[in-house]
Parts: sequence; structure tokens; C-alpha cells
Amino acid sequence: MKISGFTFIRNAVLYDYPIIESIQSILPLCDEVVVAVGKSDDKTLELIQSINSDKIKIIETEWDLSLRKGGKVLAVETNKAFAAVAKDSDWCFYIQGDEVVHEKYHATIKKAMETYKDHKDVEGLLFKYLHFYGSYSFIGDSRQWYRREIRIIRNNKAISSYRDAQGFRMNGNKLKVKEIDAYIYHYGWVKPPEQQSAKIKNFQKHWHDDEHIEKNQPQDSFDYSTIDSLKDFEGTHPQVMQERIKRKNWDFDFDPTKKSFGLKNKFLYSLEKLTGWRPGEYKNYKKI
Repeated sequence: MKISGFTFIRNAVLYDYPIIESIQSILPLCDEVVVAVGKSDDKTLELIQSINSDKIKIIETEWDLSLRKGGKVLAVETNKAFAAVAKDSDWCFYIQGDEVVHEKYHATIKKAMETYKDHKDVEGLLFKYLHFYGSYSFIGDSRQWYRREIRIIRNNKAISSYRDAQGFRMNGNKLKVKEIDAYIYHYGWVKPPEQQSAKIKNFQKHWHDDEHIEKNQPQDSFDYSTIDSLKDFEGTHPQVMQERIKRKNWDFDFDPTKKSFGLKNKFLYSLEKLTGWRPGEYKNYKKI
């Protein structure tokens, strides 16, 4: 069984993406990791080149910044990386630049790939998610956070990244997947408030026109306190994240017993916590 990892990145230094940790977290499971490095305004290319592994395969790309509707450029860059994986790989492990896999799930993930390798009806593997917010001590637990996504797919070039690179489709159809008991740790909302605000300003360019951006500029220092609901994180972080966590240089305190919901969302939140059911949940996959 041969496994290729793939990802894309641009301006990782400028916007403090944990891309090194992301790549390192899947390296033990992969025979190669393809990194599509977009032409950047910082030393992102040098950062990726600094990874001490002969498994890393870098392709240099240039983002089409005119693709400003729905984050399409992110899917385009994902597809560039996917297209460059080895032709003889069985599975392809996708990881985004703010996502990390805990080493405690490696055995589970590998076993799932081995189990379903020859089950051609299984087109991908579905992961659960933990979304860290504000600091490494809290995770989002309201309806605004997606709960599952596909992160391992068949090496089938009929599959492509969908919309803003959140999921995948095969010839326009949802992938048939098996859910596995493993989590992706999403750290996209954990960075110093000034860098979080700068990241949001930059990201808006991939979704909106200049007029919208001008009217919806975030503050220079992002206000984490406006979140609707968080809960304490009681587990451990991946080993590759430990040094980054030690360097944390901002404070965020939150009372997870306080919720900021309207009547409808309060009811839906309570229903989900009681039953595990999320009415109206968007699912970009078909579980089999």
C-alpha cells in the first residue's frame, strides 16, 4: 500500500500558519507529501524547503488571484497538488495548512486505509473535527463549526477539490465514504489577535470583491470574545504542536458556561447535545 500526502500553502510566515506541523503530522503515514507552494510575499518556500525529509515533493505555483468567488482559488491549488502525487499511490491524504493529525490516531488511520484498500466502493475516508478557538484551551461546540470532512481519497483523477477546498467530488457527485474514529485538529482560529485579523483581511480577497472588502474590514486586533459557545479542551495536543504552543504569546480567557444564542439556536444546540442530531447539517459526502 502506497500513500501520498498533499497540501498547498502561500504566505505561511506572514499569517502564521502551522504548515510545518501539518506536514509533519502526516509524514509517518505517507511515502511522499506533495506541497504546492504558491508564490508568496514572505519566505514560505524556504520554510517548506527546511523540512528535513526526502519524502517532501515541492511544486511551485502561482495563485490566480482573479478567482475571487467562493474561494475557488483554494480548490484550484488543491487540485494542482493532487495532480502531482505519484501515479501508483493507493490513497491520498489531504491536509490543510492549519490542520494537524494527532499521532495517537496514526494506527487507526493506517488500519482503515488497509481495510478499505480493495473495497473500491469506498472512495474516501471521513474524519471528525476539533476546532480550536482563541487559545489552545478551548474548542468550538456550536452549529457554526463543521463536524466532519473527507481527508483521505482514492488516487482517482476523476476526484477533484470542491468549492473552496473544503471537500471533494467525483465527476460532480459526492464521494462514498467510511467514517473513521480519528480527528483532525483545526488551529485556524488560534493565533495572536493582530495576525488573526490580518489573515481574515487577506482571506476575504479569495471570496469577495473590493467593494465588499472595504465595507467589511475587521478590526486591527481580532476580538475573540464575540464567539457564541466554547467548551474546555481536556485532551492533549499533537506532539508536533508542542513547541508552537510553548511560544504562545497572547491571553484569551473565556467562561464556557456562558452561551450567546438566540432562542432558535439555543434550542438546536440543546437538541444536538442531547441526541447528537444536527438538523439541516450540510454533508459533502455519502456515508456507506
